[in-house]
Amino acid sequence: MVLICLKEKENGCYQMDNKLDQVASFKAAMGNYPTGVTVVTAFNSDGKPMGLTVNSFASVSLDPLLILWSIDKRVYSYGEFLKVDKFTVNILAADQGDICNLFASKVEDRFAQCEWNKSELDLPVLSNSLATLECKVFKKVEAGDHTIMIGEVLHIQNAAKEPLLYHRRNIGAIPTEFYK
Repeated sequence: MVLICLKEKENGCYQMDNKLDQVASFKAAMGNYPTGVTVVTAFNSDGKPMGLTVNSFASVSLDPLLILWSIDKRVYSYGEFLKVDKFTVNILAADQGDICNLFASKVEDRFAQCEWNKSELDLPVLSNSLATLECKVFKKVEAGDHTIMIGEVLHIQNAAKEPLLYHRRNIGAIPTEFYK
């Protein structure tokens, strides 16, 4: 049994007995946690670029430089991403909401609808991102219905831009009053 406390509930708390309630509450809690937005890109085994929108991204270590992101095992490109030995994490800028939506969609050839280039490390890199981290796969960890991809950062590119944020199923820039 899990005890969940909600502000909307008059008494403040109620007991949750079924898995559906747990999943719904978990999604609500995680959806209320603001995150940045990334698009992870790589070349598939046929040499074609592939990518998907990811908000499950975090730094892991400074020595060596490690990051992580997780991929849902039900995603169409899951098998191909497991085969790659390197990938790029494109951290999206506030003006890249269209890129976020494009790579979250089921559009077949996403790269035909955006600007990108092949890096010196032979990785697809989206143009105009806030930052890009080109990585080699350090480790893959099975975790429930996802696989955690840990990457060792080989190359970093930063731009002086504001980040794109995700909160409660919405994307947007950091409000200017945040910095007051």
